[in-house]
Amino acid sequence: MSTLADTPLAYVDGQLRMEGAALSDIADAVGTPVYVYSSEYIVDRLNAFATAFAGVPHRVHYSVKANSNLAILALCHAQGAGFDIVSGGELSRVLAAGGNAEDVIFSGVGKSTEEIDFALKVGIGCFNVESPGEMARIANRASVLGTTAPVSIRVNPDVDPKTHPYISTGLQQNKFGVPVEAALDLYRDAASNPTLSIRGIDCHIGSQITSPEPLLEALSCLIDLIDKLANEGIDIEHVDLGGGMGIRYSDETPLDLENYGRQVADLMSGRPQQILLEPGRSIVANSGVLLTRVEYLKVAGKTNAPNFAVVDAAMNDLIRPALYQAEHTVVPVTESPAEEQNWDIVGPVCESADFLAKNRLLALNEGDLVAVTTTGAYGMVQASNYNSRNRACEVLVNGDAFSVVRRRETIEDQLRLERLPDET
Repeated sequence: MSTLADTPLAYVDGQLRMEGAALSDIADAVGTPVYVYSSEYIVDRLNAFATAFAGVPHRVHYSVKANSNLAILALCHAQGAGFDIVSGGELSRVLAAGGNAEDVIFSGVGKSTEEIDFALKVGIGCFNVESPGEMARIANRASVLGTTAPVSIRVNPDVDPKTHPYISTGLQQNKFGVPVEAALDLYRDAASNPTLSIRGIDCHIGSQITSPEPLLEALSCLIDLIDKLANEGIDIEHVDLGGGMGIRYSDETPLDLENYGRQVADLMSGRPQQILLEPGRSIVANSGVLLTRVEYLKVAGKTNAPNFAVVDAAMNDLIRPALYQAEHTVVPVTESPAEEQNWDIVGPVCESADFLAKNRLLALNEGDLVAVTTTGAYGMVQASNYNSRNRACEVLVNGDAFSVVRRRETIEDQLRLERLPDET
């Protein structure tokens, strides 16, 4: 298993650093568990998209669901990125971070009336419509509010992304989007409705895709539909290809972004539409680590039984290993000459599924710090209070400096919204 490839991490004099900051210093300052992100890495990844897609008009809309911390959103906005959201809460976060509503694409299959009204009132850039019922609701609310709703239809091209079934979204068996054969009629309906303004066409077939072929197959499907729409006088301004670009967690071969960008440019050659991209994981995942401290070591008493390293982070902090069987590299924060052993890295939550990694060869002592890498995406955003545990602190590194961008939760924070019933 590779260790620090494609990350902003390096050992300097035996100490693991992110950019110029020692992770041990961060843990000493704010405690553990703590998520730590590299601002330099995020900027570099946004620049990598600009380079890869230089051959075609395009814009990156960062997928907020990957990591919605306000500091991350503000950093993306400062680099000129727009945003892809899937809830009214995420729209509120974008606005709180200084983003503009007109730079936001609103995706998701279950937009409520309240969310639609909110988006229309602040001037959303575009709705990615995922069903006829949703389009009817958006049109109705636009009429009530006396405005016009910008729409794009999310097409489900029935393309297999060959990824984990929980993160596949472009097959007919998935809940997302409109089947290709139904999309043409839905565009006709939109074109005839004065409260709707057609802006684009959209698809997103899944996440952690490491080969360009399914992505290009989906684009070819959209191009065919664009041509049919043009024959009926329905013009499309943008083609939203979604995200899903695969990265390296352990030993995967990440998607060759520049090769993918060149092939997209070839397919779009001579066409006027702008390409929109919605990367999330591929921008922030490898920017982040989850720092956690070893509380106890439990050495196996029987042959073939695992050794357990019990740490202070748990499945409520990082659920990906339990939910997706995801493998994250785990490395010591301080290099040690001690003998390595195989360890299962487990947390204190009262569930057998509470593990961060299994069968990892590490030299560990009680009290040591370890870093769980590639946790900048779908880490803190999926954290919970299970077992009434407080959610972790978040820190953003910039060079050799670091800032707390979310303080550690307290039990008072958890209890604040709850009430005992009134006594009678």
